[in-house]
Amino acid sequence: MPLLRFIPEATNINFVGARYFAFAIDGLLLLISIASIAWQGFNLGIDFTGGVLMEVKAAHTINISAMRSEVGGLGFGEAQIQYVGGGQCDSPVNSCALIRVQPKANQSGSVILQTIKAKLGAGYNFRNEQEIGPKVSQELFHDGVLATVLTVIMISVYVAFRFEWQYGVGALIATGHDVFVTAGLFSILRMDFTLNTVAALLLLAGYSINDTVVVFDRIRENRRKYKRMKLPDLINLSTNQIATRTTLVSAATALSVVPMLFGGPVLLNFSAAILFGILIGTFSSTYVAAALLLYLPAPAGSVEGSAEAPAV
Repeated sequence: MPLLRFIPEATNINFVGARYFAFAIDGLLLLISIASIAWQGFNLGIDFTGGVLMEVKAAHTINISAMRSEVGGLGFGEAQIQYVGGGQCDSPVNSCALIRVQPKANQSGSVILQTIKAKLGAGYNFRNEQEIGPKVSQELFHDGVLATVLTVIMISVYVAFRFEWQYGVGALIATGHDVFVTAGLFSILRMDFTLNTVAALLLLAGYSINDTVVVFDRIRENRRKYKRMKLPDLINLSTNQIATRTTLVSAATALSVVPMLFGGPVLLNFSAAILFGILIGTFSSTYVAAALLLYLPAPAGSVEGSAEAPAV
């Protein structure tokens, strides 16, 4: 037996019996998220509120931390600074940076650009200066939300087509719940909601449905093997069979994301969303998605009767 095997290969957990507890937790998270989004909305970042953007090129390697301190001390709104590469920016390495600043009320974009230029000095070549209006930013926000909603719906349609419609409904509810609750986290904690956040939510939708499909596939496989097993027993058997796999995969994925938490403010929100989403997605795939089948018409081929499967 491998020394690293600290989780049993087979578990015997009554997942179906704990479904009301799981539903209560999910329902509470949903209510909190809905209340927060309705009451205080999102703390939209520069991507969705408008601001000024400029790219700078230096003859030396840029100290991004020092630049953040200089620009952040000018008294403007939120400032995002990151390295950009390619072309002339590869020599010397990290010689180009992208600066995005969110103006405060009554602050002019042109004044912000001139102030940043004066602060950084003549050692930089300023190019690609833009002012992004709030109207364009709001359209970008609406498009991002629409893309996320359509992603969840189309994933569910595929699951319904690939399996049966009952599974599609379960996938829609479970995946939509994971994405919405993770978005609610940004509202509750007042974290910046940016394009990186939308990317994280889309990534989370894909990760969540992957776990859910693994559960559904095992249920379908066992349904063919144990045709007279009652659906609650079938769900318990299938979920226990993949519980160790799901736990290990989720833990490994989370460990690979943890270092990103220390990658600076640009990656912090993205990695926090992924970590929280992994936790919620694993929980909903294990306890919620399959249990929802109990409240839908039985899938084709399901027969009520005595259980014929071996004990798990």
